[in-house]
Amino acid sequence: MFLNSSSSTTLFLPSFTLPPSTRIPAVVFSTFTYLLIMCCNLMIVVTIAINHNLHKPMYLLLLNLPVCDMIGATAFFPQMISSMLYEPRVISHGACVLQAFLAHTYGGGSLLILTAMAFDRYLAICSPLSYNNIMTNNNLIKIITGIWLTDTFTILTFIALALRLKICRNTISDMYCNNPSLTKLACEGTHVSNFYGLFTIALYQGISLAVILFTYLQILFTCVFKKQADARSKAIQTCGAHLIVFLFLEFNAFIALVAHRFENTPLFFRRAMGVSVMIFPPLLNPLVYSFNTRELRKHIMVFFKGKISPF
Repeated sequence: MFLNSSSSTTLFLPSFTLPPSTRIPAVVFSTFTYLLIMCCNLMIVVTIAINHNLHKPMYLLLLNLPVCDMIGATAFFPQMISSMLYEPRVISHGACVLQAFLAHTYGGGSLLILTAMAFDRYLAICSPLSYNNIMTNNNLIKIITGIWLTDTFTILTFIALALRLKICRNTISDMYCNNPSLTKLACEGTHVSNFYGLFTIALYQGISLAVILFTYLQILFTCVFKKQADARSKAIQTCGAHLIVFLFLEFNAFIALVAHRFENTPLFFRRAMGVSVMIFPPLLNPLVYSFNTRELRKHIMVFFKGKISPF
């Protein structure tokens, strides 16, 4: 029996199976985590925005990463927190589509931004003489605009392919709504959606890995070839944080997406990886960049000293 796929259709999310005595503490902890993520990422955005010394390609690209993290956190936490106190957990079809769109926008956007940041570091370290000619303000605007347009178009296509399907199920398979879960509501052929999903995963992951591998090998070769301690220190400082963030996101997102393609994947493992990619990168990214990027850390400390100091 086909179900109405209008925005008012009620869908059911997996239960948290929380004992009544732990629900309030869980809501408080989740709310605190969400506010912490938003505050830390907003701190990075504000610090870069108000300091003209940070209006450089590296930091202007970085500014987009906390924006993505805030989108991802907002896609996940408010709905999760609001549904913790009630059983069964429900969400309207329209809200589910919006959550899936925001969640995938966060994931795809983060991957594209990290790829662009790797290319920027490659130019800065391996081709410093041509860096300013290539990374002009005009080109930087084109890169950032291209990232968001590509990400938005890709995810809208995902959602459009899922919405064209008639649904006859009302249970979301993951802890939150995403494109694979929306597709699994259908009881007709999903070959086009699955093919597009696999193609997009391969394209995003392939391009990102190729760029990261090429740029970091070139950076490593340049630093070793120069045999200069300051060059090696600069490369480690500027690239170490980026590499940590990229590998963590890549590992979580890749496993979470691929796990949907194999029916024998343990349900708990798939759900755990799906939740972890929505929580840990947005929580850890601002901390990693704050502690490992000297210039950004300096301006953050100046900002807080100015707020705390009574003089």
